[in-house]
Amino acid sequence: MNEFVSIHTSDDQPGIATLLLSRPPSNGLTRQLYREITSAASDLSRRDTIHAVIVFGGHEIFSAGDDMHELSTLNVSEAEVAAGVCRDAVDALAAVPKPTVAAITGYALGGGLNLALAADWRVAGDNVKFGATEILAGRVPQGGTARLARVAGESKAKDLVFTGRFVDAKEALALGLIDEMVAPDGVYDAAVAWAERFLNHSPQTLAAAKATFGV
Repeated sequence: MNEFVSIHTSDDQPGIATLLLSRPPSNGLTRQLYREITSAASDLSRRDTIHAVIVFGGHEIFSAGDDMHELSTLNVSEAEVAAGVCRDAVDALAAVPKPTVAAITGYALGGGLNLALAADWRVAGDNVKFGATEILAGRVPQGGTARLARVAGESKAKDLVFTGRFVDAKEALALGLIDEMVAPDGVYDAAVAWAERFLNHSPQTLAAAKATFGV
């Protein structure tokens, strides 16, 4: 049973599943949490009754990125394995054969931004901060730069990666990091509204449509 990642469904929202990250206080991304994301993504991919998926870190914060304390304890070979675990999780989330929406609150930094970019749609509160912040810790993004370049353009992506600067929600919307900006208290409801648009389509048809875009 997963400790930090769970899947939730409800009778009030049939056909919609929420993949919830819950590792307070910042949803710091550890090797275990990444592996749990991979497992949950695989589970969701097999569920024929699920039409769309919401990726949510809770009402306070999406994710402040990789757990720096854990990373500081790893030797070179362990760090290489950890980087692979990270890439596997982000790729698994991107490959879920259903429309996915990231409901972003608080911060989406470093690995947290990578996870958000793996979703098909991103909605955020107007107070959220974003950043490809790995360079501030002397690190490089693990597999997130290609998706960042696709949504923001290569030159703007390089600016974010090379500086590690924070981006507010308004700039994130202009850059394409998010697709919708709402009041902070309305983030999850906006994600549900986006997901509900697909409930009249069969999961198989949605999967086939998503497959035409690649991962």
